[in-house]
Amino acid sequence: MIDFSQLPAPCFVLDETLLDRNLAIIDRVRRESGAEIIVALKACAMWSIFPGLAAHSDGATASSAAEARLVFEEFGRPAHTYAPVYSDRDFDEIMRCSDHITFNSVAQFERFGQRALINGISCGLRINPGYSPVETDLYNPCVAGSRLGVVPGQLDELPAGVEGLHFHVLCESRPEHLQKALDAVEQRFGRFLDRIKWLNMGGGHLMTHADYDCDGLIRILKRFKARHPHLRLILEPGSAFTWRTGYLVSTVEDIVENGGVTTAMLDVSFACHMPDCLEMPYKPAIVGAHEPAPGEKRWRMGGASCLAGDYCGDWAFDRELQVGERIVFEDMIHYTMVKTTMFNGVHHPAIVIVRRDGRTDLVRSFGYEDFRNRMS
Repeated sequence: MIDFSQLPAPCFVLDETLLDRNLAIIDRVRRESGAEIIVALKACAMWSIFPGLAAHSDGATASSAAEARLVFEEFGRPAHTYAPVYSDRDFDEIMRCSDHITFNSVAQFERFGQRALINGISCGLRINPGYSPVETDLYNPCVAGSRLGVVPGQLDELPAGVEGLHFHVLCESRPEHLQKALDAVEQRFGRFLDRIKWLNMGGGHLMTHADYDCDGLIRILKRFKARHPHLRLILEPGSAFTWRTGYLVSTVEDIVENGGVTTAMLDVSFACHMPDCLEMPYKPAIVGAHEPAPGEKRWRMGGASCLAGDYCGDWAFDRELQVGERIVFEDMIHYTMVKTTMFNGVHHPAIVIVRRDGRTDLVRSFGYEDFRNRMS
């Protein structure tokens, strides 16, 4: 059991034993399905855990020159890279650090593809199969007018040199959603499947969720492989690797009561440190808190930035909160650290790893110089 009172606050905390649980599940899917599973850095670019991730995956995927370099230098192998758009400024660096590059449009492949092919890089196109189970438009790549991927009417012929197709339409989804996505791909792009070498099914496969049907996923992948035995099948989940592996530890610094609302003012910020809580939106779990029952006192959590809407709520506790006590948000590793900002100069959470033997390592702390050096 982690003693959160002994950790620096604010801080992100990753628990290696929880990570090991996820990696064992991912290894099973890799082994039994025959598919390659690579790590999507956009969900977690915590390079201090890359050695463990590299040992239990088939590589990593990048969405920019910076991520591709991080994969190449810290993960120890070339990246699978896809970005919505490439520029001359960064394409040489992307080629240096990648062995697969996926293009968002035929025009981008025509502009950069030959350079990649000459350098021995396997090139692919992102396709938009017109199906996604994602209900929040902000996260749905198949909304009307989407800028992401080639739609069927734009691809009469497969450009020479294209070796793979890539689709990414899921978000924390289940096997049945992947099946529907594959049905859409076969219906709308099936004529190209015997002409390519690999099919990248993108991310959003939340196989480490307690309710996820890994057996169902394995069956879907094996059936698809049986129909297309020449294809390398690639999945690139992000959240699945670090799902429920850690926390964000904060401290109550003040309690404000106004208009019947009680707010615990924290030394972390939803806007700066947990932006998905405001963007999706969603309410994270807090250790020791529960959903308020009728008549039970409700506590709002207030962020440390000056944004008026920097708050989230409501929670109930079996005690009165006090200034100085810790508030610990659960499941705060994936899509959290990577999306933080230093808006307002709010103190940036440190990064801590709880090792398998119970030791705690402070692997990164932040101060004024980090804020200053992002400015000019």
